[in-house]
Amino acid sequence: MRTLYPAINANRQQWLPVSELHQIYAEESGNPLGIPVVLVHGGPGAGISPEHRRFFDPERYRIILFDQRGAGQSTPHAELADNSTQGLIADMEHIRTYLGIERWLVFGGSWGATLGLCYAIEHPERVLGLVLRGLFLGRRQDLDWLYGPDGGAAQLFPDYYREYLAPLEGEASDLLNRYYQLLTSDNELARLNAARAWAIWEGRISTLLPRNDAEGHFGEAHSALALARLECHYFVNHCFIKENHIIERIGRLRSLPAILVHGRYDAICKPAAATALAGHWPELRLQIVPGAGHSAFEPGIIDALVKATDQMARELNNT
Repeated sequence: MRTLYPAINANRQQWLPVSELHQIYAEESGNPLGIPVVLVHGGPGAGISPEHRRFFDPERYRIILFDQRGAGQSTPHAELADNSTQGLIADMEHIRTYLGIERWLVFGGSWGATLGLCYAIEHPERVLGLVLRGLFLGRRQDLDWLYGPDGGAAQLFPDYYREYLAPLEGEASDLLNRYYQLLTSDNELARLNAARAWAIWEGRISTLLPRNDAEGHFGEAHSALALARLECHYFVNHCFIKENHIIERIGRLRSLPAILVHGRYDAICKPAAATALAGHWPELRLQIVPGAGHSAFEPGIIDALVKATDQMARELNNT
């Protein structure tokens, strides 16, 4: 079974202004002459970490990581204004042109798969291929699965779901809008309590086997606030895309090499979304990983993703 590549440092770090309000953090690592690959992180709002560099062979890849608007080291932190899917797609194009890259491999998981696909649909001529994980299609049914009282996640984890509802006084009706009110409240304590409950719910159910440190890790105030505010902002706005946007436009991508890795027991993004996309994209190489949930850092998912980036490197070097 494959593991992550050894830890490496960034070669270059910078903050790029992308609007009058936002600056985004971007970095490069690996081989400056290698195959360009851009990692699109999840959430929205999760941000990048040094561990993300390790999915790629640093001798074969020029690795570009960036924090999306409001996330990670980008500023302003957890900012919702001027923050949309269309803005993030424009930011990716800004990074690509700024770095002088003609085409790059797009690597993204969860919301990162959503944004990566939306970017590729808009700019297929700039994409060498895609490596995706834990597919989220941004449809109403995908949100209902994760947040609805009758959704799959609530049925699998009823005890955790009750705690998720605590800031709403245990009532699940109009959940996203009521959470949005709390997360944008002038009451700092209300904002933080809601953010922690939101982030802990997601963190607890992201792995097949429970994490003993889930509450402390995902409940850390700074990261929880960005994750909860940005996710809720995007989800009350239907991810700023039309229903079935990706599936209806997938024909624009069918000539591109693509691999999708999805955990068999993914409780956050239901595996049926992955098989639905594959049904409309026969050329997509779908890998359902047994013994894995949603997290990119579960052993089976790491193994599949590292093998996928190695495979893409071989294929792209032969074209």
